[in-house]
Amino acid sequence: MKFNIAVLAGDGIGPEISKSGVAVMSAVCNKFGHSVEYTYAICGADAIDKVGNPFPEETYQICRKADAVLFSAVGDPKYDNNPTAKVRPEQGLLAMRKQLGLYANIRPVQTFECLLHKSPLKTEIVRDADFICIRELTGGMYFGEKYQDDNKAYDTNYYTRHEIERILKVGFEYAMQRKKHLTVIDKANVLASSRLWRQIAQEMEPLYPEVKTDYMYVDNAAMRMIQEPTFFDVMVTENTFGDILTDEGSCISGSMGLLPSASVGEQTPVFEPIHGSWPQAKGLNIANPLAQILSVAMLFEHFDLTEEGKMIRDAVKASLDANIRTQDIQTDNHAPYSTTQVTDWIVDYINNCEL
Repeated sequence: MKFNIAVLAGDGIGPEISKSGVAVMSAVCNKFGHSVEYTYAICGADAIDKVGNPFPEETYQICRKADAVLFSAVGDPKYDNNPTAKVRPEQGLLAMRKQLGLYANIRPVQTFECLLHKSPLKTEIVRDADFICIRELTGGMYFGEKYQDDNKAYDTNYYTRHEIERILKVGFEYAMQRKKHLTVIDKANVLASSRLWRQIAQEMEPLYPEVKTDYMYVDNAAMRMIQEPTFFDVMVTENTFGDILTDEGSCISGSMGLLPSASVGEQTPVFEPIHGSWPQAKGLNIANPLAQILSVAMLFEHFDLTEEGKMIRDAVKASLDANIRTQDIQTDNHAPYSTTQVTDWIVDYINNCEL
């Protein structure tokens, strides 16, 4: 297969982990006889500094023409600390999602046996936790009508039937592929938008009679994720709730640096880590590249190249078992490895694998 990949490194640690993703993808393509070409484009604070737009038209066109986007991170403290800034790096991320029609964000949460002690939760609680959060990505408060002045502000949590039906369909179909258990997360006791979500989900239930469907308020879901994460198989929710719950889910595995994601929809799919730009670590070569590398595994799996994805997952697991780890997940009795050292070890593992 021939891949045309758009690479958006972005800000902070983005350029460092982006190199890790590209190195691993190139190694796997070489191993399996695929060809790959990379086209690099700017986004986030880097793009604001260069052209004044966090997602310029040229970047959009590169993404639109690609088979997939390998994205890293956006965000910069100079914008975080300025609430009056009119242009922000995160606006580029939202623009990319909207312009590419990426309405479904797929975020798997899983644990690694050798890292259970790194979770802030008890080992017996997190062991065998393995679920997927499907987050609606182009609606809700992030994209609804907004207003702000010095005395009042509002964000509109707007959803249509079409938007809700298509993301629920993704949730039901993922549940069919897994343990046939779907949890619809809302706040239907308070929010009208959530009541529409629940109404439509109940209408769709009979279309998937094999799926056990339950409903949970978001505050209860946040608590249940900490008390009993193994309860969940597939959860589906709206944009804001999904953003918060998936970051909460990262503590289950022990580090945000372990969790990849895929954003899919109408145009080019995007594969990215969930951890953000971590500007404090920029240039220090200490960032965990595994979420970016596992995003490459999701990229291959999106194209039904399951063996390629499995090779990456096996390499990641082997690196963890061998204590080839960055500082965020390294044990006290082993020295931490740098971003490039972890990447090089995984690339060497892939190069030495037998097909």
